[in-house]
Amino acid sequence: MHCRSRHTAAILFSLTMTLAGCGGGSSQGSASSPSPSSAAPGIEVVFTAPAEADNVHTVNTPVALQLGVTAGGTAAPDNTAISLSGANASFAPVQPLTHGGLALSTLSATQVGELQLQARPAATQDMSGGATRTLYIRPQPRPLELLVPAYFSPGPGSDWDVLASGAQGFPAVSITAILNPGNGIFTKEDPLVTAAITAFRQNGGKVLGYVYTRYGRGTRSVADIQRNIDNYRQVYGAQIDGFFLDEMDATGKQLDFYRQIFQYIKGLDSRLRVVGNPGTYSVSDYANVADALVTFEGQAAAYRSASPQPANTWVYRLVNSAQVALVHDATSCAAMQDTLRSANTPQRNTGLVYATDLHYDYASNTGNPWAALPRYWPQLLATVDAINKGRALPSC
Repeated sequence: MHCRSRHTAAILFSLTMTLAGCGGGSSQGSASSPSPSSAAPGIEVVFTAPAEADNVHTVNTPVALQLGVTAGGTAAPDNTAISLSGANASFAPVQPLTHGGLALSTLSATQVGELQLQARPAATQDMSGGATRTLYIRPQPRPLELLVPAYFSPGPGSDWDVLASGAQGFPAVSITAILNPGNGIFTKEDPLVTAAITAFRQNGGKVLGYVYTRYGRGTRSVADIQRNIDNYRQVYGAQIDGFFLDEMDATGKQLDFYRQIFQYIKGLDSRLRVVGNPGTYSVSDYANVADALVTFEGQAAAYRSASPQPANTWVYRLVNSAQVALVHDATSCAAMQDTLRSANTPQRNTGLVYATDLHYDYASNTGNPWAALPRYWPQLLATVDAINKGRALPSC
């Protein structure tokens, strides 16, 4: 019985090998010699951090990267190598290994501007199964500043006195006030103005002279505007730290007009600060004819949805102090703090800001949001101070 069993087994083995040579047998094959249909599935890479909306970061500042890596829809085997690349960027490590389907690295961008990141399986030489992500790298931000449209009358007990005391009480907060006597049209000194701006500047404030430009369409000439600028300097002298050019064109059609004004001001004194007010995102060329641009002027509700992306990512090439937001109808202290927090984010990249609870209605052209300081002025100062120092915001 034992001998016959061995003989039968030999016959069966011989028959099995014959069938295999003719293409018969199991379709599963062996693990050591897989057939083409059983080859390992391709590796797929996706960026999972930072989030897609979190796409603005600061130059020379570490950014944590996380990549999801799959093979056939499940987590890739541990120690699968992923290659990272991007111009003017370094990675640590540059070829992370997966664990549990994730690969981790740290990015540091060394140049301001748009950055195209690429991640691919290291085993491939092209982007098969790879992923791309666009980031915007901004300059190191400066502390948040206040730019106050101080379109109220000076005098004892006026809001100009409140401005001066606020500057004294918060010396670490940079406050610049826009002076607007007679809509910028005047020829002689107002002693109340002189007293107001003197006290404000003695407490650390800065003053810009208001000049309207009528969008450069011809109703005001370059000569008209130069005359206003000269009057400020002749009447109030060194008390004027720069100029606020209101009603600025945003389309770029009047670029030469504003270039002449900018060059004229800088020719008088290169330290004079020039703030242009298109009130919205302008063409990028206007960044060359002003030290800062008002890229938003309007109600707080509209500011919540305003964004440089996707059409105006050129603002990320500029330091945050080159952008201004003037926000009205921020009806509560909490709304004001939301506005300031938003301005201070990398996505906004806005370094000069002002928020007020005063109302202006565009449809009916009623209200004056710059007629007085907001009732939460002390909290506004304290909020800017806290943001700049990385502290918890004051209670409202």
